[in-house]
Amino acid sequence: MTVSVKAMPALLFCPADRPDRYQKALDRADGVILDLEDAVLQDAKSQAREAIIASDLPSSRVIVRINSPETGDFRADLAAVLQTKYRTIMVAKSESCDDIANIPSSFKVIALCETAKGVKEAEKIAELDNVIGLMWGAEDLIASMGGTSSRFSNGKYRDVARHARSRVLLAARAVRKTAIDAVHINIKDLDGLKEEASDAAASGFQATACIHPSQVDTIREAYMPNQEQIEQAKALLNAAQGQRGVFSFQNQMVDEPVLRHARSILARARRMEERSMR
Repeated sequence: MTVSVKAMPALLFCPADRPDRYQKALDRADGVILDLEDAVLQDAKSQAREAIIASDLPSSRVIVRINSPETGDFRADLAAVLQTKYRTIMVAKSESCDDIANIPSSFKVIALCETAKGVKEAEKIAELDNVIGLMWGAEDLIASMGGTSSRFSNGKYRDVARHARSRVLLAARAVRKTAIDAVHINIKDLDGLKEEASDAAASGFQATACIHPSQVDTIREAYMPNQEQIEQAKALLNAAQGQRGVFSFQNQMVDEPVLRHARSILARARRMEERSMR
């Protein structure tokens, strides 16, 4: 079974060489990303693969992040995951359509566009049949260009990072694929995380990745429309019944795009409610 991240806004990374944390991570978050890439030192990668093979988590809530196709670990990672029931993988530093297209067809792929080339190729990668979603990453992106920081001193993204975020989002949603927002690496900055996650939800992202369990509730709260938004959306859609084309509601001009915004709010609220009842 593959992952449906649309119902899982808080995706928590977990080092694959720490199987003692697998279940804890899954219990705290909506989905877990077992990480074979940056979270695992090179000499521990074999051990991490063995841990994933030995694990038995609900496959519908598990993503395995594998190493870049440009590394020697890529094929070993694929071979290991093939020995499990997990069939949703996140490919680190995705850059080549050919590399992604040649992944065994049993896998559904989330392409992590986190280099300059990967962001540039995001539109083409998103169109591949085996790709179900895109994610972007700020720190690897800046490193790929020789930069030193994705953010200003006030915590806001630099323009190049904002551009990459927007481009990956547009590439995914243009072909109705899932878009996942990058991690907020300042674990203690929950206010900054809430602002980013709220913006992500309002902009069209379906999920936000995180690196610490303390970030999960903040992400969930950001993705869940508040009661005022829900009631406003319901009132707007009720007012639209029987209208012919553009109309006015509470001093606002309403046309089809505005109605679609309201429907999206209610759909997101339903998904979050269904998740909470899981």
